[in-house]
Amino acid sequence: MTSSSETEFDPAVEAGLRGRVGQYLVGSLEGRGVRVGVACGRFNGAVTTRLLEGALEALAEHGVDRNDVTIAWAPGAFELPLVARGFALGDQVDVVITLGAVIRGDTGHYDVVAGECARGVQDVQLATGVPVVFGVLTTNTVDQALERSLPDATNKGRESAETALEMVNLLRQRVFAS
Repeated sequence: MTSSSETEFDPAVEAGLRGRVGQYLVGSLEGRGVRVGVACGRFNGAVTTRLLEGALEALAEHGVDRNDVTIAWAPGAFELPLVARGFALGDQVDVVITLGAVIRGDTGHYDVVAGECARGVQDVQLATGVPVVFGVLTTNTVDQALERSLPDATNKGRESAETALEMVNLLRQRVFAS
């Protein structure tokens, strides 16, 4: 999946939309008081570590206290939904970020692992009501995984952390069931 300037949300549209409805809800990137669980896959761990660095940097920048961040390492991406479920049911975190890398190889293993990891992550958040962010790269090549985990603003771990904060703050608004 690719994004371009033609498909991005135009913030100028927001003012017009706000004026057409009674309530317009958006999350913020405020991190103070947010407790974060980060489930990481060790398989392709050098990529995962780069994603984790990006996530931790973004969390700190947005005010998440380092003592409010817990990291757990699973063997690989396939096991991440179970770790995410443990975090979500443990009542010690407000949001879970899953980080890992599934890189296509010569067998059908990629399709099973990537698909089941994504489905499992979605199942956990829908069953528990705790946001679980899918920060698992699913790429065709190692080079693509390395490109998406660069130590800059394009790092998908950073993006996942910001998505996590936005979801927590969106769901904390009074119109959503707790």
